Amino acid sequence: MTSDPLTEVVKLLRPRAVFANPISGKGDWAVRFSAYGRPSFCIMLAGKCKLAVDGQEAIALTAGDFVLLPTTPAFTISSFSPAPPVHLDPNTIGGEGEVRYGDPNGEADMQSLGGAFLFEASDPKLLASLLPLVVHVRGSTRLAQLVRMVGEEYVDRKPGHELMLSQLVGMMLIEAMRSTSSGKAPPGLLRGLGDERLAPALKQMHAQVDHPWTVAHLAGAAALSRSAFFERFTRTVGVAPMEYLLSWRMEIAKDLLRREGLGIAEVAERIGYASTSTFSTAFSRHVGQAPREFQRSPQVPTA
Repeated sequence: MTSDPLTEVVKLLRPRAVFANPISGKGDWAVRFSAYGRPSFCIMLAGKCKLAVDGQEAIALTAGDFVLLPTTPAFTISSFSPAPPVHLDPNTIGGEGEVRYGDPNGEADMQSLGGAFLFEASDPKLLASLLPLVVHVRGSTRLAQLVRMVGEEYVDRKPGHELMLSQLVGMMLIEAMRSTSSGKAPPGLLRGLGDERLAPALKQMHAQVDHPWTVAHLAGAAALSRSAFFERFTRTVGVAPMEYLLSWRMEIAKDLLRREGLGIAEVAERIGYASTSTFSTAFSRHVGQAPREFQRSPQVPTA
């Protein structure tokens, strides 16, 4: 059995564009956004501008570029000529209508589509753990095609546009993760999948999450000694192999409990626990709630 870990991650997140605004600018302008704390994106449709995310080097954005901010810290977006920044709260942006920066009259120098994601079930921290603070993709033909389709879908609003947007956003996320080189990714799944020795072990772990894996079994899949595998996995993925497996099992368990409404015993069996009590103890320790309590608690979609 084979498994595609990135597909599994996006399936658990189940993203859709919660809002996307056409954004344009003309002349000299600058806008300063306070921290949002949740995933947002910008698609450059025409022209150029400058993006300066706090703590990161400023980057030039041009038509066709895609930017994903998994946690959206405070940032400034501007024209290339200096201008006093207008301060905005990202929580007040959204809904219908174009957002205009700078001169409100005449044809815009810059056009983009900016928005934020809503994740239907899983904790969006799962996405933030996979990616650097700023994902900037340039020159990706596939992503440019998705960008164009998102723009068209959002403007045209044809029947079925909500489903189309959710599917397109999911594909954009996968493409953004693919485009993030293993060297730029933080310790985590992406960097692990970029390691030719660790990738087979990670894929097997995801393909058979209910298997009674041991470090020795996984080291064999990676063609490494037990100690070499443990050190390499921990350094590259950021956590020890069994800790990673536990975290992934718990993400699946949360999804099965809430979205599919399965019983605790069945969830335990599906993710490799022979004992319901052992699963319940592990889940409570990892999630902070007992499985039944988690299943019954109100589910609030997170942007």
